[in-house]
Amino acid sequence: MGVGWRCTGLRWPDDRPELGWRKDGVPGARRASRLVYGQEIGFRAVGERRCAGARGNVCPVDAVVPARGTGARCPECARLDRAHSVAADTIADDPRTYRVYLAWFGPGMVKVGITAEERGAARLREQGAVVFSWLGRGPLMAARRTEELLRAALGVPDRIPYARKRVVRAALPGVGERTGEVAEWYGRAAALEGGGWPESLERLPFEAVDHGAVFGFGGAVEVARAVTGLVDGGVVAGRLVAAAGPDLHLESGAGGVVVLDTRLVTGWELRAADAGAGVSVPVVDIGGGGVQGGLF
Repeated sequence: MGVGWRCTGLRWPDDRPELGWRKDGVPGARRASRLVYGQEIGFRAVGERRCAGARGNVCPVDAVVPARGTGARCPECARLDRAHSVAADTIADDPRTYRVYLAWFGPGMVKVGITAEERGAARLREQGAVVFSWLGRGPLMAARRTEELLRAALGVPDRIPYARKRVVRAALPGVGERTGEVAEWYGRAAALEGGGWPESLERLPFEAVDHGAVFGFGGAVEVARAVTGLVDGGVVAGRLVAAAGPDLHLESGAGGVVVLDTRLVTGWELRAADAGAGVSVPVVDIGGGGVQGGLF
């Protein structure tokens, strides 16, 4: 990580996560750092957090944004990004094929969503879905109507907070049990086939995909603390033991495992730090139930 490189967040282009970077003042200067479980990671935040821009473009005013927000965008860039978002229901004429999916994050924690077929399962990894199955494929509006139908009929939410996803990772059931639960939900969805599924949506057979190994969930992921934001000069360091969605799980000495939501890192200039330096940014205790407001 050289001087002037700002983090653009965590991506899941395949079965391994990577951090993206852009260089200040050099249009088009971007790179990515592949992450491997077991590797030692250490970085120090420098200066102020800057707007991440919109739709791949830099912020025209290089605005300073709050350290604790997960959006990492100024109001204007956030508006522009939202205006081109399928999730925001602002695009109706997208010609691409979309897929409807059923995602499982923990016992009883299920949601239905859609993603562009060309993206494959990247969207599921970005959300931290432990198990998922495709439900169908077709035009955007057919996929959206199916998504709305299933949400209402199955009584599942349109989104699940990351805080809830983190808590259940400490006690996930085995592969067989969680796959079985997804199969049950798939069966409920399939039983609604004659009750409003658009004819233009092609049904897809049940095929559970488990991300346990992809995320590094070889055993219980007992997280003790979560980073709440970076500060100038603050360090985050440790051994990477797991990752899911935007979260990195770092084993940090006597402090136990700390989860870093990389949406909080986006927009910061980061420089290398000693991997044994621990964590010296604000954190909250999510393992024992208490709250730690100071610096570690």
